[in-house]
Amino acid sequence: MDKETQAKMLESLIGRESVRVDEPLAAYTTFLIGGPADFLVSPRTEEQVCSVVAWCREADVPFRVMGLGSDVLVSDRGVRGVVLRLAENFAAMSFEGEVVQVQAGCSNEEVARAACLAGLSGYEFACGIPGTVGGAAIMNAGAYGGEFKDVAEAVRCLTSAGEVVDVPAAEAAWSYRHSMMDEAGSIVLGATLRLVPGECGAIQARMDDLAQRRSEKQPLEMPSAGSTFKRPEGCFVGQLVQEAGLRGYRVGGAQVSEKHTGFVVNAGGATADDVRRLVAVVQERVLAHAGVLLEPEVRMWGFED
Repeated sequence: MDKETQAKMLESLIGRESVRVDEPLAAYTTFLIGGPADFLVSPRTEEQVCSVVAWCREADVPFRVMGLGSDVLVSDRGVRGVVLRLAENFAAMSFEGEVVQVQAGCSNEEVARAACLAGLSGYEFACGIPGTVGGAAIMNAGAYGGEFKDVAEAVRCLTSAGEVVDVPAAEAAWSYRHSMMDEAGSIVLGATLRLVPGECGAIQARMDDLAQRRSEKQPLEMPSAGSTFKRPEGCFVGQLVQEAGLRGYRVGGAQVSEKHTGFVVNAGGATADDVRRLVAVVQERVLAHAGVLLEPEVRMWGFED
């Protein structure tokens, strides 16, 4: 089946306006890096997500899921197959008492701010995490003493078997940057959160404090994918990288941040290859200096060859 036929099949499932062919992904990632996807699709309903995934499996077309692209490095050559983007196109949110129903494409900041306006506390920790609820659920996102598992009651998923199920929190097997959903290859469609009543002013003050702390410590002014590496047990990545003498180290346009050495940033015109080679240098130097092998937290797409 040629690409034109595939595009028409996808358009028949979710509408022509929701399918882009050979779409560069740089504009959809926080690194501002990335070649084209064969197809970038933006489904608006659970039924459309299920239809696209079912078609991909039947037609043997590879697919991936993207939120706001905050944890992804896309190859300069791009990626083959379908990228399902679940962001503002898939971002319904509703409140009933202390329970919040959110679709996977809601940004963490949107949820935190909406909860604040509703007088609900518990999601402040995520207000500065630059991703979606879907990504937070898959990776048990956390910051400043809070984690997604602390507020989630259930996660709505499309399983690898094609079933839509609600996974109770007790079965999600959340741990540091891990979940059962990620391990099983499920697609997160949404989540049920349970927050606690609070005073809006105090909640906002907490979010403002966290935003200030982030701004002081992290290179938010430069494109990146957040923390580049997972935290090794008993160590801090930034300290390991700094002690290996890599503060400000560059490969092409990619640089180890001078502000926070746990971040690799796009210092201007960086390619995906620049970033990938810099990540490798950091891994090699830290292993040689401290005997610790850093595991990337950033997901790398399109480097399979």
